[in-house]
Amino acid sequence: MAWTTHEVTNQVPDLGDYNLYTSDAALQEGVLREGGAAHTETLHHYGARLGLAETIELANQANRHKPELVMFDRQGRRVDGVDFHPAWHRFMRLAFMQGMHSGAWSHPGAGAQVARAAAYLMHGQVEAGSLCPVTMTSAAIPILQKEDWFDSVASRLYSSQYDQRDAPLSDKTSMMVGMGMTEKQGGSDLRSNTTRARPLAQSGRGLPYHLVGHKWFFSSPMSDAHLVLARHDEAYSCFYVPRWLDDGSKNAVRIQRLKDKLGNASNASVEVELQDAVGILVGEEGRGIATLVEMASYTRLDCVLGSTALLRQAVVQAVHHARHRMAFGELLINQPLMQSVLMDLALESEAATALALRLARAFDAPDEPLNQAYRRILTPAAKFWICKRSIEATAECMEVWGGNGYIETGPMARLYREAPVNSIWEGSGNIMCLDVLRALRRHPELAAVLLDSLEEDAAGDTMLQARASSLRQLLGTTGPALEAAARHIAQEIVLLVQAGLLRRHGTATLADAFIRSRYAGAGRVYGVTPAAFALSSVLDRCWSGAD
Repeated sequence: MAWTTHEVTNQVPDLGDYNLYTSDAALQEGVLREGGAAHTETLHHYGARLGLAETIELANQANRHKPELVMFDRQGRRVDGVDFHPAWHRFMRLAFMQGMHSGAWSHPGAGAQVARAAAYLMHGQVEAGSLCPVTMTSAAIPILQKEDWFDSVASRLYSSQYDQRDAPLSDKTSMMVGMGMTEKQGGSDLRSNTTRARPLAQSGRGLPYHLVGHKWFFSSPMSDAHLVLARHDEAYSCFYVPRWLDDGSKNAVRIQRLKDKLGNASNASVEVELQDAVGILVGEEGRGIATLVEMASYTRLDCVLGSTALLRQAVVQAVHHARHRMAFGELLINQPLMQSVLMDLALESEAATALALRLARAFDAPDEPLNQAYRRILTPAAKFWICKRSIEATAECMEVWGGNGYIETGPMARLYREAPVNSIWEGSGNIMCLDVLRALRRHPELAAVLLDSLEEDAAGDTMLQARASSLRQLLGTTGPALEAAARHIAQEIVLLVQAGLLRRHGTATLADAFIRSRYAGAGRVYGVTPAAFALSSVLDRCWSGAD
């Protein structure tokens, strides 16, 4: 006898077959505003490709089937490899075809970094793990471009043909570069590193060394080379450590185990030992930390982009859910309190997108004084603030889904587990805020440019003017009190930049809603507003996708 206990109703359909670019007004407007107009057609196509239900399912597969460590081959030879699911390689191939790993360097010019940022923002909404090797390869290129031997690897770094083979570089069509800095005892304190380097013969830039030590987090282990920090002669230098040597043998980089991470499941991170691994000194001898800090300015931008992507996708999923889910006889999207929460989340996403694309433009035109200030001061502040806010926002969006959001087969659990990684990677929140203070002290001329810009953008709004004036006054203090206020300083810089961008480029309604919700006594929890305002226009603008 066939039993039917109930009819399945009021369940939200999966989101798919939509265009991530054309459904995002803030992204489209930002690309045009910040100089990326020449790239809109390719971004349109990439947004459509990423939004296919088929592509979204591939992302699910890449995260369900985690990378597997392969220590030895069938004959017992050590291979120190990692196997990835085919879906992972599909996303890597998409990223390479889009040029996210090198396009801004191989074809520099107006809007190149902005276009890359827009593609990154869309890719990260669907599959975030595959962005890690893309980020590190892209960030390594401006470091390696300064080396005499760069031409020997340039064609492979610039290639758009992803080559997944584990083979000597001479046999491959493209390559990736990873990073190896962190050690057990130090974390972000790189001066505590113990990995040692000794020259094979003479010492100096471009010459080979043997490296002995360990790395606690070795990202993208199947990359064709890694930039590694090691100590010699009481100083630290940066070394280019290839996976394969010129004689066709594997370099002595021994994988110990895979990291069992909270999220970022599709991507592999490992622990390694360097057993007389060969490395070529990169950059100035004894200036390894400075070299890697330069690289970090690019990776930190990508942390901002990655968190903005997760934030955007979480908000899209929350709005999509609210437009289909009934509760107490009414769609969630029509209920005033839910509208307050969703509007607040939409404002967060809009402001983050505007900031991320403006920051990308600062990397397109790095010689302009304000862009220099943004790169040196705003980048770590934005990494601190946007990454933190995305964690809170993702949790709130999960709550919009209720119990369904807590289930692994839905989209919210993966977004929630993914959200903290960018806040930790490339320096945690306190490190970022201390870097903000350091940049303000070391570059007073850029600090002055930034503060003048903030005050100019605040003109005409008494609330913003008061905050900008208070920030300038606070930065005039010294000692422990200033360091203790570092998080507050980073927050104020970011919020003032965001408010200025929305006032200058957004509607008055949207800008006013953002300023009132962030400054007029609202709480840290999303949706805590004294009265409803700007609800319909903000929500209508937020999402124009497959609904």
